[in-house]
This record gives sequence, C-alpha cells and structure tokens, in this order.
Amino acid sequence: MSAGWASAADLAALVRRGARSAEAVLADALERIAREDPALHAFLRTCPERAEAAARRVDAQVAAGEDPGPLAGVPIAIKDNLCTAGVETTCASKLLAGFVPPYDAEVVRRVEAAGALVVGKTNLDEFSMGSSTEHSAWGPTKNPWDPTRAPGGSSGGSAAAVAGGLVPLALGSDTGGSIRQPAALCGCVGLKPTYGAVSRRGLVAFGSSLDQVGPFARSVRDLALVMDALWGLDPADMTSAQPAWPAEAFSAAAGGGSLEGATLGVVREYLELTLDPEVRAAVEAALERAQAQGARVREVSLAQTALAIPAYQVLANAEASTNLARYDGVHYGARAEGADSESLAARTRAAGFGPEVRRRILLGTFALSSGHYDAYYLKAQRARRVIRADFLAALAGVDALVGPTSPVAAFPLGEKVADPLAMYALDVFTVSTNLAGLPALSLPCGFTAAGLPVGLQLTGAPWSDPTLVGLAAAWERALGLDRKPRSP
Repeated sequence: MSAGWASAADLAALVRRGARSAEAVLADALERIAREDPALHAFLRTCPERAEAAARRVDAQVAAGEDPGPLAGVPIAIKDNLCTAGVETTCASKLLAGFVPPYDAEVVRRVEAAGALVVGKTNLDEFSMGSSTEHSAWGPTKNPWDPTRAPGGSSGGSAAAVAGGLVPLALGSDTGGSIRQPAALCGCVGLKPTYGAVSRRGLVAFGSSLDQVGPFARSVRDLALVMDALWGLDPADMTSAQPAWPAEAFSAAAGGGSLEGATLGVVREYLELTLDPEVRAAVEAALERAQAQGARVREVSLAQTALAIPAYQVLANAEASTNLARYDGVHYGARAEGADSESLAARTRAAGFGPEVRRRILLGTFALSSGHYDAYYLKAQRARRVIRADFLAALAGVDALVGPTSPVAAFPLGEKVADPLAMYALDVFTVSTNLAGLPALSLPCGFTAAGLPVGLQLTGAPWSDPTLVGLAAAWERALGLDRKPRSP
C-alpha cells in the first residue's frame, strides 16, 4: 500500500496493530516525493532525519504494546509558514532564507504527538500573500491535475502534495481562502476552522485577526482524523478557545453524518458571480444529489457580498503592514548593508520582499496612515461587522450555506499574475468567512469537461465545525468521486 495514495486512517490502523512499520511507510513516502515532486514543486524541503526519528519512536511504542496515537506513522506535510524546530522556515521569501526556528508551532507539536511523521515543508505564496502559489521566491507549484495550471494559493504546495498522492495529509493556513481555494482547484478537502478553534502559535503572522490553521486531506474521514488532533485550547495563544466539543468530535461526525433532513442555504449571489458555467453546473448537480439524499435546499441571500473583497484587502493589508514591520534586517532573517538603521531596513526589505508582498505592505501602510485611517481602516472594520451580521442572518434556519468555493476552475500558470485585481477577485467566495470568523470547508463536487476539479464550499455558524464535517462526509459518500489525478 503506497503511503501517498493510502488513506491516513488505513495507514494509521496498519501501523498501530503492527502490520506495517512507520519506518517502512516513511521510506515509501520519501521515495515518492523524490520521484514525483520535481514535476510539481509542492515541497520546498524535506526533513528526513526528523521524520525518521519520529518513525522510530512510533515503532518503539508499538513494539512495547503502547498506542502511538490516531495518526501513527502517517506522513504529513507542513506549510512553510509554520515553525518547525531545527528545520528551515522561510514563508517562501528570500527575507527569511536560512531562518531556523528554535521551537515548533503548536499544531506541529500536536500532530506529532498523535503519531504523525512530518516529512517536509511545502511551497506557498510569499508570506501567504497570493491565490496561485506563483508568488514564491523559489518558483511556482503546479497543479497535479494539469501541470500547466496553478494549484491555487496561498497553500498551493500543501494542496498539491495531498492531491498528487505525495502525502495523505498536510497543514496549511487560511487568511482569506488559502486552504479552501487550493483545495478546490486541486480536488482535495480543506477546512478553515472557526477562528480560535485551532492554535495559531508558531504560525508566521499575515493578518492576525484573520489567520487560521487547518488541514488538507483526500477524504473527509482523514480530515476529521487530523482535526481531532488539532483543535482545542492553547494557553500560550491569546486567540485560542476551548470549544464545547467532545473528544474525537470530528471523527464521530464524519462517521455519522447524514444529508437526510438537513437544510442547505444556496447563496444566490455566489451562483450569480460564478464566472465558469462548468463550475456552476457541477455545484448545481451536487445540490441535486443532496436533495436525492433527503436534504432540503432553499435560496438565501448574502446581500453584502460586494463588500467582502474591498474590506478584506484593507484589513488584511493593514495587518500585514504591521506584522511585517518586524523584518528590519536586525533581529533575524536576511540583512543588507546600510550606513544607518533606516537604510539598513530599507535595503533589507527591498531586497528580501517580492513584488506582491511590497504591494500589500504599501497598501496597508497607506490605509493606516494619518488622514486615511478613518476613511479606509475604520470603514472596513464597520463593513466587517455588517458582513458577519449578514452571515448570521442567512444561517438562521439552515445547517450550512453552500455555493462554489472558487468562481473558476484551475487557471493557466501566468494568466493572472500581471493583473492583481483579477487575482484578488478569485477569493470573492472565501474572504468573507475569514472576516466573519466562521468555519468553512471545501469539498470536491465534480469536474469540468477538461477534467479539472470543482470545489463546493460549506459555511457554518460559529463553532459548528463538526456539523460541517458530518454534512461533507455524507455528501462525499453520495457523490462518489475519483480523487486520483493522472500522473504529472
């Protein structure tokens, strides 16, 4: 059984009962990455020594009659904006080249505590600023379904690693759709949890009121398994909370979810804004399948949808301007020569940041500047409150809001890089849930005529994450899609 195409649940079961060693699973995964990843560029680096040490620990626990955890021996990839002790963490930026954190992000610690094997760090848009994984200092990642197309972003490396069968699981971050959009374009499952449900400690900050860590998997069952390991209070993260969920809430929901009797709110504005008719047709066919399973479907409105992109761009860029001010060439990261502290910082940032990051810092600094703060930043905060109220009203009486995750399927590499506004518009269905702090999940629901996957987004009320996973699992069973792309 290949470690890449096997499910995480099946691999863990084999390792836990001693039918296969974690070391053998790891060797298979590393061999596949070495063979297949040059065509995808999903990984920036692997960390075999760390993974081998973890595999030996798992095998020793099994030999001693101990349970190494629900993710025992499962290879997992980590987006390169999550800190890993002893392993370079660059955020795909020249500015952080060579930076080796002294500690692990809390989510990395948790998946390893559950028995997972961290095999490497995945590519991303620099500092998570992008929607195609083309804004990386080390080159773009390619889509496993068609290597001439983008995998989405910013967590495109994690999505491609899972969709391409390199690993069963990966972690990403989602500030405005950076898990869900690449999950949709690469044909895997991705979840942005409720803000606060998963620790952000050790995540390199982009937009601190928007960022959230979440998983990628090829099935809802596997996604539930890793979510059971991730969620819960982290006392060292002031944005962390302890949801009132029982242990293994996500696995229980995935195993027992049903569409029968569920009420689904189809967002009218999302279907109207869908640019690709094949995407809309796939979503509508999936809704028909849900109705055949006993779900009730009714139309709802998110009247403030038009506010989402402008409000998000102001707030996210303002927070990015503040968060990225720490990269001054003094404390850590790259350092250019300068005659004084001002020229040192200016030259370091000019040489280290790519064009998209510089653009967003400038926009955010402008929005926060004297004379513009009220007109832009405060107005965007008011829009954010309106958007959240709009969502809560639409969610009243429904189990989830549904619509396309992306208005288009995977687009050709290079097509939108020169047009930032066109790139930003791709996040029209995803940024609003970050603004509102709501959970949202992307589920593969069909394919275009060219064989490109289409994603269906389910959005729930605050802290309804297990409910979303249960609905998605039932919908996945009803759709019965093949998740294996042709080899790149």
